[in-house]
Amino acid sequence: MENRLKLAVFTDLDGTLLDHDTYRWDAAKPALNRLMEHGCAVVFATSKTFSEVHHLQKQMGLTHQPAIVENGSGVIGGTGSEAAETYPELRKILDHLPKPLRQKFKGFGDMSDEEIATLTRLTPESAERAKARGYSEPGLWTGSTDELSAFRTLLAKHGVTAQRGGRFLTLSFGRTKADAMATLASALNTDLTLALGDAPNDIEMLEKADFGIIVHNPSHEPLPPLRGESEGRIIRTTETGPVGWNAAVTGVLNRVFPKKGPIAHG
Repeated sequence: MENRLKLAVFTDLDGTLLDHDTYRWDAAKPALNRLMEHGCAVVFATSKTFSEVHHLQKQMGLTHQPAIVENGSGVIGGTGSEAAETYPELRKILDHLPKPLRQKFKGFGDMSDEEIATLTRLTPESAERAKARGYSEPGLWTGSTDELSAFRTLLAKHGVTAQRGGRFLTLSFGRTKADAMATLASALNTDLTLALGDAPNDIEMLEKADFGIIVHNPSHEPLPPLRGESEGRIIRTTETGPVGWNAAVTGVLNRVFPKKGPIAHG
């Protein structure tokens, strides 16, 4: 009989499912194919925009799946309703901060498509999709740690948080990947959740999923020990990007959906 257990996978993209430098994902195809064979939800949980996510979903054959975009600020599909875009309000708050602090943060809205392409090594077309923000503002922080603390304090007065990702400091109105994961897991009526990520903005999602996988990314400092690691609920890969992703997801699938061996005849 078909195993009807419902597993939903919530995965970060850059540095996790996508290679940090090349953005390639083909090494993860075997595990992605197995997930689709078992009817598992594969939900991108990323700081990328809807435009970027939809483009990747088309490449991977996942356009029927919901997605968490812009660090949890937006949820596409799966819930029957979409959040109103908040980017203009966010930019207005940012531009009303004291000039000495405002100048230390350079967001995507302050950059040209060409600057974003150079910074991220994206193609010009991909950079244009990355700049099509609806809910959040990623950018570079050039100030001190104390100035960053002051920056965050002022933003918090307006309900804005600043989270560290793999590359950027991202501003949004507080909703996280973990919040969006909970909403979608309930809507999808899942039995088990698996989360994968590599950066600080993935920590809450990793800790709140039934299983978590920290994908090794040598381009930044490793994540600190997380709740759930000591008992093996959260594990770390040794391989990076899609290679590590593929191996770890395959391991989980082998546990959740064990392959039936040949029937012995005696």
